[in-house]
Amino acid sequence: MAGAEDTVDDDSLYVLTAVLLTPAQFPSVLGDDYPAACQALGLEPYEEGYGLVLGQDAGGARWTVVVDDVSLVAVAIASWDCGMEYDLSPDEHSVVAALPGWPLAVAVAAPGVPAPHDPAPEEGDRPPLAPPDMDTWGPAQRRLGADEVALRWAQWRGQIDDDAAGTSADAPEDGSRQPREQVRRVLEQARAYVESAPPPGRVRSSFAPGGARMLRADGPGWSMVAKTDDIAFLLLDEEPGEVVPVGRGPELPGLLEALERVAVHPS
Repeated sequence: MAGAEDTVDDDSLYVLTAVLLTPAQFPSVLGDDYPAACQALGLEPYEEGYGLVLGQDAGGARWTVVVDDVSLVAVAIASWDCGMEYDLSPDEHSVVAALPGWPLAVAVAAPGVPAPHDPAPEEGDRPPLAPPDMDTWGPAQRRLGADEVALRWAQWRGQIDDDAAGTSADAPEDGSRQPREQVRRVLEQARAYVESAPPPGRVRSSFAPGGARMLRADGPGWSMVAKTDDIAFLLLDEEPGEVVPVGRGPELPGLLEALERVAVHPS
């Protein structure tokens, strides 16, 4: 595979970016949990997970190369996040599959090759992967919205005052039109994950400032983003584009602590 400074030849892939596909960290656009995300790509949900390498071939075609060298991809991502160069070149023996298209939107393109496009289909090929249409609202868009809330937690949290954040989880803080029956349904389904283990990745935990954890849970028609020492935000399929805050109250702290105990943590 070719890196950022390499010349792309007929047999190489110009690597643009990469993401992990593991029980603790996967592109949520693909599904509510790790097995569902693997199924969307036609992969077996192995516990060790995969790395997804997104790039273009010499003709400019989009390809998603699946590799089983998760550590290599993790090191590359960490290096890039720190602003360091890293030549991601997985060994050919680590390649599990080469899938046409990209499941995620990629803002950059390889220099010196045609503009990104899907490869010409051949008989028996699966349809090319493609990011979801953001002009509509559905499960994929809801999960991407939850990703954005988690990424910009401080910005979203800053829109909710402390008095409102202290109200019961039974009601949205802002007194708006969101039916409290929807909030209650989500909390009950999330609580069920504590009593009966959900599929891997349905509840995930990641680092958060101040010794807390950032929780992400998904279910049928809903996504939750919460900080264990703070409030939660819900996104619902039936409420396009809405982000519903749920205050601490007497109930949420215990639920978040319980979800943290069953959540998948990065290794």
